[in-house]
Amino acid sequence: MMKNDANGKDIKNLWLAGVMGVVVGDALGCPVQFRTRQEVKADPVKKMIGYGTFNLPAGSWTDDSSLTLALLSSIGDRKSVDTTDIMNRFVEWLDDGEYTPFGMSFDIGRGTMIAIEKYKRTHDAVTCGGTSEHDNGNGSLMRILPTCIYGYVSGLSGEEAVDLIHRVSALTHGHMRSKMACGIYYFCMKSILDVEGPLKERLQRGVTAAFDFYEKNSDKYGGATEKTGMMSLHIMTESGILRRFQSSLKRISKAAAMWWILLRQLFGALQLQAASKSASLRQ
Repeated sequence: MMKNDANGKDIKNLWLAGVMGVVVGDALGCPVQFRTRQEVKADPVKKMIGYGTFNLPAGSWTDDSSLTLALLSSIGDRKSVDTTDIMNRFVEWLDDGEYTPFGMSFDIGRGTMIAIEKYKRTHDAVTCGGTSEHDNGNGSLMRILPTCIYGYVSGLSGEEAVDLIHRVSALTHGHMRSKMACGIYYFCMKSILDVEGPLKERLQRGVTAAFDFYEKNSDKYGGATEKTGMMSLHIMTESGILRRFQSSLKRISKAAAMWWILLRQLFGALQLQAASKSASLRQ
């Protein structure tokens, strides 16, 4: 594999740093999964701990990382994004415990379970993901990073990358809202890699680029992307989200996705300093 991608970045370090950030962050959060934000605030996670929610030892990861690793493995082996191969690996995870810390799948989201079971019956990767509003969730967002990195290192245009990311999201989560959350994640990742300055400013650039892209291409991607306060990360606080969007399920879902992205990237950046010192992403 060539050392540098189409953007001049060191490919090995991009993949290592990104995926390591996902897995380390996931393992840190595993013991406190399903606790309320108030509970975690009162007793925050400050180091790698064990047991808790799933009674697993420190360093154990969940389905977030397992599906990320399955996707990464597929892209690495196929040297492309092959949706059928990806779904076959998701089946191996569900049925055989592949990509798990102890050989057994657990913490399986409803939408992901339904999609994989449908694929096992139909062998059709295009139609297995749920497409209704009630099928929305973060099940594709949590695992989408390898696809984002692939689009970035391959030098795809914004539209090409988003189309690819939407297809991979739709394997389990095919509603436009879930797909757009993954697309926004891509633009945030791209901005972190391409733009200099404080992390929050780079994230803001990514959010702005994502909303500009979806508005410019609204005919293709399904309509309105309300700008609202989502355009300014400085208001993205827990209380602000609840106050501003409590009357609109659609906007709450989008705001929650962005809050998740911000926290994950801020926390992931800190973890990468410790877990991936060899990473040489341009700051």
